[in-house]
Amino acid sequence: MEIYLDNSATTKPYDEVVEKIVYALTKEYANPSSIHRKGVIVEKQIKNIRKDIAKALGVKEKEIIFTSGGTEANNMAIRGIAYANKKRGNHIITTQIEHPSSLNTFKDLENEGFEITYLDADKKGVIDFEQLKNSIKENTILISVMHVNNEVGSIQPIDKIGRYLKNLKNKIYFHVDAIQSFGKIDFKVSKYNIDLLSVSGHKIHGPKGIGFIYINEKTKIKPILTGGGQEYDLRSGTENVPGIFGLSEAVRITTLNLENNIQKMKSLRKLLLDEITSNIDNIKINSPEDGVCHILNVSFIGTKGEILLHYLEEDNIYVSTGSACSSKKKASHVLTAMGLSKDEIEGAIRFSLSCMNTEEEIKVAVQKLKIRVEEIRKIISKR
Repeated sequence: MEIYLDNSATTKPYDEVVEKIVYALTKEYANPSSIHRKGVIVEKQIKNIRKDIAKALGVKEKEIIFTSGGTEANNMAIRGIAYANKKRGNHIITTQIEHPSSLNTFKDLENEGFEITYLDADKKGVIDFEQLKNSIKENTILISVMHVNNEVGSIQPIDKIGRYLKNLKNKIYFHVDAIQSFGKIDFKVSKYNIDLLSVSGHKIHGPKGIGFIYINEKTKIKPILTGGGQEYDLRSGTENVPGIFGLSEAVRITTLNLENNIQKMKSLRKLLLDEITSNIDNIKINSPEDGVCHILNVSFIGTKGEILLHYLEEDNIYVSTGSACSSKKKASHVLTAMGLSKDEIEGAIRFSLSCMNTEEEIKVAVQKLKIRVEEIRKIISKR
């Protein structure tokens, strides 16, 4: 039995998604910019897809821009706002626990003269709203916060942030990295006063290499890709038609079954937590109790997370030690910011679920996990 518990890194595409991709590759393969009939047909298809995604978010069709994925969407939001508004201000607020695609972008902007404030995270991985308010200056132009942390599943108060920013005299743009929350939390962009929102296709059982960014029509942003003027002049380049078709199907299925999927993942997460705490001692639960439905981060004291990962791999169980984009680094910046000890960080494993997982998989995984943890602890204790 193969048990895949690394769904925050990527998800298995729905069968319907694969069918849509193949259809686009073999039937609707024309360039949407072509003026002949085949091109016009594809252009209309993309227009309808954009409209459906906009409806799912409660926004306008022209506010959905297709990207190559979450990294590009985050870069587009952060750099685009910074460059377009630098005459008005150069101060940006973010958090210490953002995804590397955001954090490394902020580091680049610091080298270009922008001032970045990195908010702290508490032991639950949640920022202090009062610290955020106190960090705002006259020259603040952007606040960028991830909705759900990809390593521990903590949920940031983006609703509270959005409401607060709405009542300020000076406009501060609000960017939300929703790559781990879209399809796991039921929310509407319009109600949260969000100006920019990033989503990635392969986190919701869609294809890799495709995503989208919501950009409010009133947002002043500079494109980071220029060329033929596709995507309303905001993101030039020939559209990834197979990716867009596959993304459309993933969004359709995800939103159609959203509440049921959320409840199933919550149930599986609780089962996983109960099974681990009942069967394995000397552990630390790093994910907050009120965290997102699909992520559970646990430290197995006296083990090494990377070794445990590879032991589980031999049992056809697949987990992660943290972000797939930063898991090869020595220490998790998220767990460090949360104040975990060196031993707790070294022994941390991230389990991330999807609606495709089953209760049987969870129980089998914990049985194997218990055996592997005990094996590693015996080996390490003899050193």
